[in-house]
Amino acid sequence: MKFKKLIICIFSSACVIAQAEIHGYPDGPKLPGVTYSVHDPARPQPPAVMTGGAVTVKPPSDAIVLFDGTSLDAWSPGFILKDGLMIAAAKDVDTKQSFGAVQLHIEWKLPAGRPINGQGGGNSGIFLMGLYEVQVLQSYQNPTYPDGQAGSMYGQLPPLVNATSPQGEWQSYDLTFEPPVYEGEKVIKPAKLSLFHNGVCLQNGESYLGPTQHKVLAKYPPKHPLTGPIRLQWHNDPVEFRNIWVRPLGSRP
Repeated sequence: MKFKKLIICIFSSACVIAQAEIHGYPDGPKLPGVTYSVHDPARPQPPAVMTGGAVTVKPPSDAIVLFDGTSLDAWSPGFILKDGLMIAAAKDVDTKQSFGAVQLHIEWKLPAGRPINGQGGGNSGIFLMGLYEVQVLQSYQNPTYPDGQAGSMYGQLPPLVNATSPQGEWQSYDLTFEPPVYEGEKVIKPAKLSLFHNGVCLQNGESYLGPTQHKVLAKYPPKHPLTGPIRLQWHNDPVEFRNIWVRPLGSRP
């Protein structure tokens, strides 16, 4: 009997360890200024905080409404319109308009009951200028490499905290983005992001190392567009979106 209990204990411990394993790439390229690599599973997990859920903000009078539940006309073909929601399907979609510096509001949700495991099951992304990703991921009680969690500057910088609500509940992102400033082929000011997730600050004027890459250290190209589309990623998961609007940020009068 004792021997049987010992076997059960060992088996149970192995299961716990296996469940605690975090997918990532420990041998990836090193990130500047820290001891971690791109997609490093050993990087500390952002602390979880509970929030009141999505912060729903109506479009200001000067906003460009990208999705209000009635039409996908602002986007390239790919996603589905159903029950007033924009649902990820088939392929990435881009806004038909191009933008530079912006304020963006977007609400998203992963339907309840869908199995998730790290990067799989509840994954999408928002690409500013089609180049700089803000990760969308169902990160509630779902460990993964920290620079791939919800609200991360994907492959570059984890969020300050994990503010993700439980699966099946709506989430909100409010962000501002500034494109890089070049002088000739030299970057004199990097692209910057500030991000609030469900009203909680996750990125506070942080700099991108360059356009988003997977398993590669990002860097800026010698030439860069002045504007680009907002892209929503299809990652084989039916992430739902609603209430998307944008305000181009020009210079002060």
